[in-house]
Amino acid sequence: MLAPDSNAVAPSSVPPLRQLWGHASGHRPKVIVATVFSVLNKMCDIAPELLIGVAVDIVVNEGETLVQRLTGIEDRYDQLYLLAGITVLVWIAESITDYIAEITWRNLAQEIEHNVRMEAYRHVQELELAYFEDRSSGGLMAVLNDDVNQLERFLDTGAHEMILTITNVVLVGITFAVISPLLAVLAFLPIPVIIGGSLRYQRTLEKRYDVVRSAAGRIADTLTNNLGGIATIKAFNAEEREVARVATDSQAYSSANAEAIRYSSAFVPLIRMAILAGFTMTLVVGGRATLNGTLEVGAFTVLVYMTQRLLWPLTRLGETFDLYQRAMASCRRIFGLLDVAPSIRPGAATLAQPVAGAVRFDNVSFSYGEGREVLRRVSLDIQPGETHAIVGATGAGKSTLVKLLLRLYEPTSGTISIDGIPVEDLTFSSLRHSMGFVSQEAFLFQGTVRENLTYGRPDAGDDDLVRAATLAEAHSFISMLPEGYDTIVGERGQKLSGGQRQRLTIARAILRDPAILVLDEATSAVDNETEAAIQRSLAQVSAHRTTVVIAHRLSTVRHAARIHVLEDGEMIEAGTHEELVEKGGLYAALWRVQTGDAVTTTLE
Repeated sequence: MLAPDSNAVAPSSVPPLRQLWGHASGHRPKVIVATVFSVLNKMCDIAPELLIGVAVDIVVNEGETLVQRLTGIEDRYDQLYLLAGITVLVWIAESITDYIAEITWRNLAQEIEHNVRMEAYRHVQELELAYFEDRSSGGLMAVLNDDVNQLERFLDTGAHEMILTITNVVLVGITFAVISPLLAVLAFLPIPVIIGGSLRYQRTLEKRYDVVRSAAGRIADTLTNNLGGIATIKAFNAEEREVARVATDSQAYSSANAEAIRYSSAFVPLIRMAILAGFTMTLVVGGRATLNGTLEVGAFTVLVYMTQRLLWPLTRLGETFDLYQRAMASCRRIFGLLDVAPSIRPGAATLAQPVAGAVRFDNVSFSYGEGREVLRRVSLDIQPGETHAIVGATGAGKSTLVKLLLRLYEPTSGTISIDGIPVEDLTFSSLRHSMGFVSQEAFLFQGTVRENLTYGRPDAGDDDLVRAATLAEAHSFISMLPEGYDTIVGERGQKLSGGQRQRLTIARAILRDPAILVLDEATSAVDNETEAAIQRSLAQVSAHRTTVVIAHRLSTVRHAARIHVLEDGEMIEAGTHEELVEKGGLYAALWRVQTGDAVTTTLE
């Protein structure tokens, strides 16, 4: 049997059905209405069996009939007409209650599905960045999509079926007890066997469906990764290899499902044997009582039909429990995700407006989990309106500083403040609204150029849009696109070049008009000519705002007010470009390498 996925969401310790009931608190009035109509529907559903017995009594009984005793009507034909009228009303009532119950349960299922999905997605967005780095995106997609859909399938039909079954047992049991207590005991003898078997299979299926959901998460993860990396797959001619990988995961999912299906399918044949025993007892014992004259023919007819009505629907318990176990396995994953508490929570303070933009790192250290420190005792002080650059070799910790400033991570020690207020005391809205961020990964959403540019400022007008795009050296190429600013960029901006995507992300940050502009390798994907143009524009944009530039290419930051040099997580140098070159340290060495001086010296 397959082992659960190690990257799967940890299940909650609280029973999933109890959690589901708690999450459905706002829908409880509808649950009550749906339950009432399910019960009424079952009452109308079993009424025809009673009416059949009454009809047999009218036709067979030579003495006073039940209808005559209840209504005083003596004519047998009139009794049959009355019974026919009641039957019509019962069938109409059954149809109406069935429609209301079905539509109420189904609408309720859709509403709960929507609410649970939105609650889970909203919660996921509140989790810190480290959570996503430890888990696969496919696994999370399986929870937010497949597991939520599985819950909806159970609520759509399974809950209604369970209520119908319980109501059926209660109402038929009352009927048996009134007509013949002995036959009630005999007919109900199989019930403990059926319930016991159901509970046993429930425990058996529970573990197997947990494995099924984990296998679903693995295949979702593989498909997500492959679709995201389709260009790499094609470039390395690895299509067949990836087909084989998906086939392996798909076969694992099929095998896990096959085992669960094998156990759930064995349930119905076993239940049929219990039903056969109950039906035979009613037929033989009830038939003898009727032949002996101790039981009316009409009553015997009712009990025979009622035995079928009592026991036969129980065969669907297997299907219902199958739906139930699949849903509960999904609930454990959904609520396990909801039980994950964010480790980074917003503060309550807000920045005074307008934001000055003073940024301070005071003796900040940071490590990812239990690993070695990525940053060690870093301090820097950026005054409002200044442009500061952070440079260093790959892996020195430059981008980590930006993530700490945005509070995507928490420092293990030290403090970071904006305008004198520690970032942990600020609301996320106040903190991040004060900043415009351009990542080294130029990420665009599926949609138009306009929608991507206004992502951080939805109310921006066309003039502001064009100005930001012009400053980012993007307006000219946007104007040449088929639909201009209304051109669809494709998923992750795949219809645009790397340089075009990066210029759009710069324009997106500029449009927000932030007090603090953070550029993390913002010109890494553009050519030298475009980079020079963007640098000229950024010089204008950053003239009256605090700007933090993370750069690998030193030529892009030589005019910064102060350049900070990171090496292996420590701030080893700081100063202007001229000061650092004259100092002859790491920055000067990097400058010589990038300008070719080091090569020239070696050749000489």
